[in-house]
Amino acid sequence: MSGRRIISAAAVSLCVLSSSACGTTVGPSATASQSAVPAAPSSAAPAAQSPAAQQSTAPEPGSPATSQGVQTAGEESVTEVFDPTNFTDPATIDNPWLPFVAGTQWTFEGSANVDGKRIKRRVVNTTTDLTKVINGTRAVMNYELDYDSGELVEAELAFFVQDDDGTIWHLGQYPEEYEDGKFVESKTWLAGFEDAKAGITMLADPRLATPSYSEGWGPKVGWTDRARVFEVGSKTCVQAGCYTGVLVVDEFNRDEPDAHQLKYYAGGVGGVRVGWAGTNEEEQETLELVKVVHLDPDALAKVRAAALALEAHGYVTSKDIYGKTEPAQQR
Repeated sequence: MSGRRIISAAAVSLCVLSSSACGTTVGPSATASQSAVPAAPSSAAPAAQSPAAQQSTAPEPGSPATSQGVQTAGEESVTEVFDPTNFTDPATIDNPWLPFVAGTQWTFEGSANVDGKRIKRRVVNTTTDLTKVINGTRAVMNYELDYDSGELVEAELAFFVQDDDGTIWHLGQYPEEYEDGKFVESKTWLAGFEDAKAGITMLADPRLATPSYSEGWGPKVGWTDRARVFEVGSKTCVQAGCYTGVLVVDEFNRDEPDAHQLKYYAGGVGGVRVGWAGTNEEEQETLELVKVVHLDPDALAKVRAAALALEAHGYVTSKDIYGKTEPAQQR
């Protein structure tokens, strides 16, 4: 979860700021009539072990029994091979571990170390009803807002597609960072520009003992994150409820040894928790899902307007990359 951009309070919908009274709540208590995204709850499931209490160093990848995605058994590649012919309907993302359905909004709350202090953090991520062509493939646009101690410090547009096998790919992002409500910088990377390449966000069939994979390659801005399946069949409890059969993915960067971010995913829901591991993990961010809702048409329209405002600024601040892309389109 990352990305940054300032938006005036008037431009951000109440749903984006608070996720209250603007859509249907999705989670362990939601009924089928309330939500198109079924949860995988277990009211009796205990809370998962704290990520910090797990191994200080995530295990090295083993040799998989079968190949997965673009990986070859026993091999790891620096970047992934993106085959544009394997995307019949790229903007339909229904991978059960990360279903990006237009109007779905996830709100996370937690804390992190920033400048030597432990501060509160809040992240609101929304799948918009906008798509955008990135490197020849039409992608879903996600809009994310990050708050530190109540102050908006990042806003981001991120782009995802799903291939015909069910793997979700990350095609890049336009983030903006702020300090004291003012724009500071944008570290944009998009597949097809400045040697950037698409990476994998979620495997179609995540399994243990498979090679790690690139989550995207944006060398000009230092985006070289990787991931591996860390655990399957886990249990965890967050404010939104308790879940079983949870998938845990370890995200890391080879330039930062023994620093890991652990992301927990529940089937039919998406991300439910973020933790950390490793003696060199500085930020030690922890987040848990507070609420996931389906926005009503009015609330979604406000998010769309905010995302388009961010895009418009991207054409100004990133003329050589974002400025060379076609405008986003409403689905």
